[in-house]
Amino acid sequence: MTIFQFDNTFEGLLTSVFDAYARHSFPDQLVVEGEPLPMFYDEFLTVVTDEVKSGRIWRGLQKKLSARALQCVTQCWLAEEPETPMLLFRYIRKAIDASHSIETDFADPDVLEIWRMWKRVNGERHRLMQFIRFQKAVDGTYFAAVEPEKNALPLVIEHFQDRFGDQRWLLYDIGRAYGFYYDLKEIRRVTFQEDARESHLVTGLLDESLMDKDEKFFQQLWQTYFKAICIKERMNPRKQRQDMPMRYWKYLTEKQ
Repeated sequence: MTIFQFDNTFEGLLTSVFDAYARHSFPDQLVVEGEPLPMFYDEFLTVVTDEVKSGRIWRGLQKKLSARALQCVTQCWLAEEPETPMLLFRYIRKAIDASHSIETDFADPDVLEIWRMWKRVNGERHRLMQFIRFQKAVDGTYFAAVEPEKNALPLVIEHFQDRFGDQRWLLYDIGRAYGFYYDLKEIRRVTFQEDARESHLVTGLLDESLMDKDEKFFQQLWQTYFKAICIKERMNPRKQRQDMPMRYWKYLTEKQ
């Protein structure tokens, strides 16, 4: 068994592909730095992420895959599923080795699984756009917390910049402890030290001392509207949980 250890970045994955071709030795398993190694293996390589190497692999993929397929590859990386790195490694290798594009070869199990994984990530992107609820803070910044199953927050930033370009806002992924802040000019990726996080970066909800003076009133208006349009005779809790996963409920104003 051949083991490659990498830093769990997309650039590190592409570097792993480059090193495999350079060595003419392909891994049976990719292991993230810090994870325990298998008890038995024949060969072990620590991959050092290299922008030049990863760039060469990416440019090679651009010659083999359409722009849509390349987008699919990068978005699948955000799935953060246990099999994601090795699945992408196999897919990239097949794409490079094939004499024609493999992106629609759904008879290949890896191509089919890449498509399914992309659908899971894209579904999370759509849910974020649907279920993000902003709260207005005293300084005028709009704050929203999320806990998506997939790391899909980067995929919705452009949407919110277009839609709320005249407002300062912070979108924050509580589970992954990072977010994006828009200051009316540019978007910055932000992180906070664990011991310096305010309570709303843990709970996802502003307490009343941090809210704009009218925020509570508007929340009550929204809750009243939500109740008014609800037809009790047509309530279908199972369908509601299917369309609106419960992991979003604690940040939805109408569910408070």
